Amino acid sequence: MGSAKKSSNQARQARIAEMRRAEEARDRRNRILTIAVSTVVVAGLVVGGVFLVRSQSDDSGDDTASDGKSTSGKFVAGADGVRTWKGTLSRNHVTKKVSYPVDPPVGGDHDQAWMNCNGDVYTEPLNNENAVHSLEHGAVWVTYTDQAPKADVEKLAAKVKKTPYSLMSPDDRQKDPIMLSAWGHQRTVTGADDPNVDKFFEKFVQGEQTPEPGAACTNGLSR
Repeated sequence: MGSAKKSSNQARQARIAEMRRAEEARDRRNRILTIAVSTVVVAGLVVGGVFLVRSQSDDSGDDTASDGKSTSGKFVAGADGVRTWKGTLSRNHVTKKVSYPVDPPVGGDHDQAWMNCNGDVYTEPLNNENAVHSLEHGAVWVTYTDQAPKADVEKLAAKVKKTPYSLMSPDDRQKDPIMLSAWGHQRTVTGADDPNVDKFFEKFVQGEQTPEPGAACTNGLSR
């Protein structure tokens, strides 16, 4: 009888010990799971914080660029009649309107989309932000006002159409009837037959001033 009781107690103690081991194992699993979840949450917060800071930083850059503060300097006229920008021409991509110091602009912050400049002739004014991106790719931009003779406009359009890395559009805000612009450079010409037209094209179409030589003048905006 005593032996049976002793055996029963031992069996009960064994079951209790087994239950304790199972409970301890469960506690260990719960602690590991809690630590793992906490690690994932903390990592997510860190990544989210970094993304937020970067986003705010990017937005701040756009604000600075949109008011033109990141472009500074002035034109210096050369003996050949070409005005060269002396100063800073920033190159940030922005989504807002940019207040350029000259019109047409010769550089500065611009839209991420460029205007097609593979000999493209536009009959409507362009957004400066898109055209400046074309200048960054090494294009020459021909602009004219309603004071430019129609015959000159037609001759210049014909020249642009056969010249890769060039584009043309009207711009009634500029001070002279016909102007030629490249990144950091600009000049006025008297007409389509002015020899300075060819000189400007030869020097600045994909010229040494190009910030991104070889960049595309196609697959951009056509209007």
